[in-house]
Amino acid sequence: MPAAHPPAARARLEDVALLAGVSPATASRVLTGSAQVKPETRRQVERAISELGYVRNRAARTGGGGRKAGSIALVVFEDSLRMFTDPFFARLMHGVGGALAVADVQLVLLSVRSAAECRRSARFLREGHVDGAVFVSLHGQMPVDVRGLGVPVVYVGRPVRDAEAASYVDADNIGGAEAAVRHALSAGRRTVATIAGPPDMAVGLDRLRGYRKALAETGPHRADLVAYGDFSAASAEHAVYRLLDRRPDVDAVFATSDLMATGVLRALRRTGRRVPGDVAVIGFDDAPLARHTSPPLTTVRQPVEEIGARAVDELLGLIGEERPAAQPPRRAVFATQLIVRASG
Repeated sequence: MPAAHPPAARARLEDVALLAGVSPATASRVLTGSAQVKPETRRQVERAISELGYVRNRAARTGGGGRKAGSIALVVFEDSLRMFTDPFFARLMHGVGGALAVADVQLVLLSVRSAAECRRSARFLREGHVDGAVFVSLHGQMPVDVRGLGVPVVYVGRPVRDAEAASYVDADNIGGAEAAVRHALSAGRRTVATIAGPPDMAVGLDRLRGYRKALAETGPHRADLVAYGDFSAASAEHAVYRLLDRRPDVDAVFATSDLMATGVLRALRRTGRRVPGDVAVIGFDDAPLARHTSPPLTTVRQPVEEIGARAVDELLGLIGEERPAAQPPRRAVFATQLIVRASG
């Protein structure tokens, strides 16, 4: 591949093509998402875009003057069904929408669940329709070249990859999980299991880390007390059945989301176990549904609406910078709080 161009001047499409070793027409087809490009060629062009920091000329697409789009994208890396049924996303969007209303900025909502949708969304972001993006629920394997998008990005939740260079807003997932498990132990529970979240997401890894940290003083780690879900109720219910098959002596379950905790409650009820008499159950989120489960759910409160609003504030700050890519990452981590109710 030819040597890179010096970064002093704004990169042009011709520079991208030269660095990638392709024609300008081929580079343009990559930018417009054409299917008539070989995967390896597409990767070469995307690497060149990232290395050069190439941004398409917005003024040409907006009628001159380089004016801002006046909108940001909320990119949720889940399917639309999950996005509209999981209370976490509703609360987050409430916080995001409130902050944008104050700033008089339009929200564009994108749901991304496949590599093809990821490419289409990346093309949309590169084309200048929005001034920046908030990324939510990003899974580690999703092929996103954030540096090649040409707009600032703030994550809700620490990303698994390249976290040291990322701007993000998060909750203290490790501390919250540790507090939940310590509560169960202090109540006399001896065999505390967890339904962990996806291991390709930092939130899943951090809450599992907090669980293990709380149990470290009680003896060696027991892998048979850990089961995994995808933050849905159904995944947790099936995980509990598998868990009880190998460890029928479980007397407490820490579910790493309230929605998963509802699946845990259902599984325990169907296997004839009383909550909290036989098994205590603790969730994470303090979603509105936590107050209406039977029994009401002990859980860890995270300020989801505030997290959404803060992510918008940080993104608007980056958009306002003359050279956002040169600014240090913006980060905020919100404290969590254990809320004790009747489930454990």
